[in-house]
Amino acid sequence: MTEPLIAILVVTAFLILTAVLFMPVKGIIPKWKKYTANTKRVLIEDGLKQLYESEYKKVECNLEKFAKSLAISRDEALNLIDQLKILKLIIWSEGIPHLTSKGQAYALKVIRIHRLWERYLADETSVKETDWHPQAELQEHKLTIEEADRLAAQLGNPLFDPHGDPIPTASGDIPKHKGEPLTQFKQGQTGRITHIEDEPPAVYAQIVAEGLHVGKQVRVIEISNERIKFIADADECILAPILAENITVELIEDEKDVQGEFILLSSLKQGEKAIVAGLSKACRGQQRRRLMDFGIVPGAEIIADLSSLGGDPVAYRIRGTTIALRNQQADQIYIQNVEKETKAA
Repeated sequence: MTEPLIAILVVTAFLILTAVLFMPVKGIIPKWKKYTANTKRVLIEDGLKQLYESEYKKVECNLEKFAKSLAISRDEALNLIDQLKILKLIIWSEGIPHLTSKGQAYALKVIRIHRLWERYLADETSVKETDWHPQAELQEHKLTIEEADRLAAQLGNPLFDPHGDPIPTASGDIPKHKGEPLTQFKQGQTGRITHIEDEPPAVYAQIVAEGLHVGKQVRVIEISNERIKFIADADECILAPILAENITVELIEDEKDVQGEFILLSSLKQGEKAIVAGLSKACRGQQRRRLMDFGIVPGAEIIADLSSLGGDPVAYRIRGTTIALRNQQADQIYIQNVEKETKAA
């Protein structure tokens, strides 16, 4: 191979390598720079959100707590603090970081997107409750302010997310939070759940497993240092105080506001009929729309027609149509005025 040809091949290879490395947008180096910048931005936004939550809850957040909450080292936390100070998003006072007005506005933007996305997942999809938070954590760094405003309008500008956390408005206003921890209730008191803390995930999963959700009515029947026993709609629940502390309940002081004991559709025996009283607030998104499409709406008459060999599913007649529902679905439908069906002669 002649020397000129070798030189041409070397130059061509060099140009190709240069293009692969430095090509705008698609080149390896621009992509790496964008990835690095996005990673730094995500960490900055997570840090601001953590500081806002600490200030909102009036919990001191020193350097060690800050690093632990973000799962980073102490040195990484110090570097992040320095970045936030340079950007004038925080001030450092007596070893404690505090948000500036600029930092608070930035944090509220991220929190607004997060909670709007959780509201969207709860109302418009069939995503599991335990997956709302992690999915929203991804979207909070992707959506623009304009996209968040469009999403809010689509959802009817909700005031609270499905956990009961207030959703900041576009201007940064925050609705007031009502209630106190379930652990502060006394025996015999009745209230309505207004908030369930979704972190840590393991604790939230245990609360969800009990069928508890925002809007559910509870009545405390026993409280001690070891456990709290209460009626949630028609079910008896027992929680350790460490779990109950994550549930906020608003006291119902007027007896006329207390709902009666709920009867679940799953308790309807074959040959009995009842009137649909409503759907549980835990029934959301596509599942809720599907049940309503079947005609399961307040005031509709429903009859337990046939039961499978194992008792699940059960066939129900409603508005001249027979539908099969799993007991898990029937547990989310409230009924009243149960009586034996009268057969036509």
